[in-house]
Amino acid sequence: MTADKERRRAISREAAKRRRQVESDVFGDLSRLLPVQPSVQANLDKPSIIRLTISYIRMHTLFKVNTWTNAETSHAASKYGRSLGNGEEQQMCDGGWGHAEKEETNMYLSILDGFLMVLSTGGDVIYLSDNVNKYMGLTQTELMGHNIFDFAHPCDLEEIRNNLRLMAEDVWCDAKRDFVMRIKSGLTNRGRSSHLKTATWKVLHCRGRLNVCASPSSASCLLLTCRPLPLSHTLLSTHTFTSQHSMDMRFTYCDQRVTLLLGYSPEELLGRSIYDLCHVLDTNCLTQNHLNLCWKSQSVSSQYRMLVRGGGYVWVESHSAVIPSVRPSKSRRSSHQPLSILCVTYVLSGVEEPSLQLSVDQTVNR
Repeated sequence: MTADKERRRAISREAAKRRRQVESDVFGDLSRLLPVQPSVQANLDKPSIIRLTISYIRMHTLFKVNTWTNAETSHAASKYGRSLGNGEEQQMCDGGWGHAEKEETNMYLSILDGFLMVLSTGGDVIYLSDNVNKYMGLTQTELMGHNIFDFAHPCDLEEIRNNLRLMAEDVWCDAKRDFVMRIKSGLTNRGRSSHLKTATWKVLHCRGRLNVCASPSSASCLLLTCRPLPLSHTLLSTHTFTSQHSMDMRFTYCDQRVTLLLGYSPEELLGRSIYDLCHVLDTNCLTQNHLNLCWKSQSVSSQYRMLVRGGGYVWVESHSAVIPSVRPSKSRRSSHQPLSILCVTYVLSGVEEPSLQLSVDQTVNR
């Protein structure tokens, strides 16, 4: 009786060993099919292999669903200003990018000063460009297949959901998205990578559009370019002026270039609100930028109009950050440190409609 029991146990152990070997072989074959570097393949565990495989299958499905007929392609070209030939589509679906395409992609990413991200409408990270490690300290394989809500700041989850949500008008228009969010970053202040458990928050300015597919709805996705803030210590030029504001956006300082660009002297702007210079139709844009600053400490506004002394307006974009007015010191640890807002404003156009006066401030000739 004991010999039979031992024999059955030996047979069971041998069968379990064969199953584990078959399973390891299957996962090994699967990992070799993934379009990642061999050095990365060697360090993937089984859950990571499954996660990345599902992610690449979903990405492949997106390309297949978005392979339009000629009529659909013509409509998309008129709508989005681009079209893809059948050869290009097949190449993208097969993932068969050549050396020239890779060089071109790397060039675009270097100009972008950020990384690319594709999210499903449920928040799953379907794709990330491999330069994400440069900006976030986390690798492409660490993030792909996970849900963005696992890495995003808790206070930003509702805003992300709103940008992922499909609206009725999204089917008929471009469905553009422009928002700021915070996600975990493995980079320290000195640019070194750290463990995810000790990660800090990185503020990202995300712009893109919702790619809506009528059928199936699960193939819809959000295409984003993500740029960490502050943006490369923004370059100053003759078409840029800097200003400092209190937390309610009243001027406390403005450099002399504002006179050349808008006609106002820095002295007359002190104590005035930036809302006084904003076109009334763009106050919502400025308000959203102000809220992002209060909640997330950094923000980039959408393009809005600033009124010019004497009449008309110019299109501008503001890069802003909240900074402490006084640096903390050992002797004054408990002292209250008021906050202020530093803005770098880019003037993007010349004066438009110079004969139109929209504010009492514009009645004084330049």
